Amino acid sequence: METTAEFLRSLGGVVYADGPRLRPEEVKARIVAETLEPGVTVNPVAARYGVCVANHISDWRRLAKDGKLVLLAATPLDEPTVFAPLVMFEPEPPLVRQLSKLSDIRSRSSSANSAK
Repeated sequence: METTAEFLRSLGGVVYADGPRLRPEEVKARIVAETLEPGVTVNPVAARYGVCVANHISDWRRLAKDGKLVLLAATPLDEPTVFAPLVMFEPEPPLVRQLSKLSDIRSRSSSANSAK
């Protein structure tokens, strides 16, 4: 079984002898994408990828939310694609709108006159 350092190097990461690790954007995006799956929490994903401080992943999630870290497309699941129904309706004809505005104006003016 490979070590965390070997694993990160295989993904294109840089691992220094004193511990700091530089992960490519693609690896950060993969890690963030895993944490966004339903039921998945940050700490187990951080442990799996050797991220000592889970808050780094939270920072990467914030970058992704702000559009500064591009996430990979989700891999399709075994579930079929479901589409939302589209509801269409005919717009109200302009004449009806004009008549309703006219009746509103008349009712306001008649109530104003009756209040005097």
